[in-house]
Amino acid sequence: MHMKTQDGRKLNSKTLEEIRTRAVQRVQDGDSPEAVIKALGFSRACIYNWLARYRAGGWNALKTGSRTGRPKKLGGQQIAWIYRTVVDKDPLQMKFNFALWTRSMVGIMIKRKYGIKLSESSVGRLLRQLGLSCQKPLYRAYQQNPEIVKQWKEEVFPEIKKRAKKVGATIYFQDESGIRSDFHSGKTWAIKGQTPVITATGARFSLNMVGAISTRGKLRFMVVKGSVTSEKICDFLDKLMHNAENPIFLIWDGHPTHRSKKVKEHIALFDGKLEVYFLPSYSPELNPIEQAWNNVKGHGIGRRIVFGPDQLKAVVLSQLRKLQKLPKIVKSFFRHPDCAYTLV
Repeated sequence: MHMKTQDGRKLNSKTLEEIRTRAVQRVQDGDSPEAVIKALGFSRACIYNWLARYRAGGWNALKTGSRTGRPKKLGGQQIAWIYRTVVDKDPLQMKFNFALWTRSMVGIMIKRKYGIKLSESSVGRLLRQLGLSCQKPLYRAYQQNPEIVKQWKEEVFPEIKKRAKKVGATIYFQDESGIRSDFHSGKTWAIKGQTPVITATGARFSLNMVGAISTRGKLRFMVVKGSVTSEKICDFLDKLMHNAENPIFLIWDGHPTHRSKKVKEHIALFDGKLEVYFLPSYSPELNPIEQAWNNVKGHGIGRRIVFGPDQLKAVVLSQLRKLQKLPKIVKSFFRHPDCAYTLV
């Protein structure tokens, strides 16, 4: 259904001024320009023209009939292009050799596209006026192949799922994750403007979690002191297959331990009841158990004070057992945006 746009000529000047001011303020508060203008019912070009006016002369420039006296370096169409480029593309797609947008890089892009030179502070001010903020990104490995990821989601995994249904197999996603005694998560109250510092105890100790989850909400796990060797993986597979009435399809990454001769030979001992499939390389976000590790670390361990290796192990086991009794929570990990493909 097409939303009818408002005709600004039919509104009095005071109403228009209020609309322009409210729209620009909402963008600066973090709403996307196009979502704001759609909600107000004006044409897409309006919001970028208003942002250009504000940039040239501040709030007074949004008043009807106002003239800033300053020539506008960037017009509405140019600002619209800058916003869409920064939001929808990364610098690598724009022929830069770095993957993160910096003020300097945005400035170079503007100079390259429009021949307009802006200082870094001006670029930063422009980006803030567009409701953008400098953030720590979620990383995806450069080595990740988007086409293979797409093929996994749309072709490979659906075939695995289809075959599992045909033979009555349960699909598990497996992974390992380390946890250290000095891991902390969450926030803490402190005097405004003074960032609190977490003081380490000095002694550090760690262990590894090995686990697998199914779309039915089941969690199987073991805790390992030291490295997760081929022998430990074989031990975990024994636990996973213990009393398994139906075949199990295990999906994991291509870690050398998973591909080792010892593990391959051990899998063969299950006479076809255990089949393994490998996720695309450099794509941990496709594995729902990553959300389980985040849950265990963030909601339990990261908020506890741990004084020794035995206590760390006890805390980890307690959190894993607690999660094991919450199948609805385990099922929810598959609904994470990166993992929702498993439910299609």
